[in-house]
Amino acid sequence: MKISKIFTIAAIVACVASIASCKGSNETKDDANTADTTAVADSVEPETYLTAIDRYLVDSIGKFYDKADASISNIQIVAVDEQNPEDILAWGCYWLENYNIAGDTLKTASGGSHPGLMHIRNTDGHFEVTSFDRVNDGSDFTPSAKRIFGDKFDEFSRINSNDVARDSARMEAIRKYVDRNGLKVNLVQDYGWPAKEIK
Repeated sequence: MKISKIFTIAAIVACVASIASCKGSNETKDDANTADTTAVADSVEPETYLTAIDRYLVDSIGKFYDKADASISNIQIVAVDEQNPEDILAWGCYWLENYNIAGDTLKTASGGSHPGLMHIRNTDGHFEVTSFDRVNDGSDFTPSAKRIFGDKFDEFSRINSNDVARDSARMEAIRKYVDRNGLKVNLVQDYGWPAKEIK
């Protein structure tokens, strides 16, 4: 079985899905600074298994959360097996983070980590997630991660615990999202922290 490894991939999808309890800013937003709700990755680049993962995070994971102005996925692939187009296997650390736009700043509304194994079908160049084996929360996190990642567990642990690499990938995802959607923002601000320049 041929398995390739990609340690960090930042992938972006434009949408209005949102996570968790923050209801959003009451500030008036400039129409020119509102994100396009189309999955821009589909129109800009050829579809890949990453496109399917983006779409799944936004549509299937994101629908459980409150709406925000922008939803940005951050994908860190641990390993991928593309040998069977009917069942491409992508093990990874998957994040979906949501932001409201206030002037020139993306303000974090919420976000979540969703590590696990995506099963993806490739039908004539169209990729779709058919199922997701998700790592459980709480006391079952490690046992379920070991079960899902198997001999890739150590690599998963290394990637999942690297906050510096994850933050770098996240900022790159934000930058690409802003560029692709033509947003007039240059700062991102997490709750309780000073705003940081998007670069």
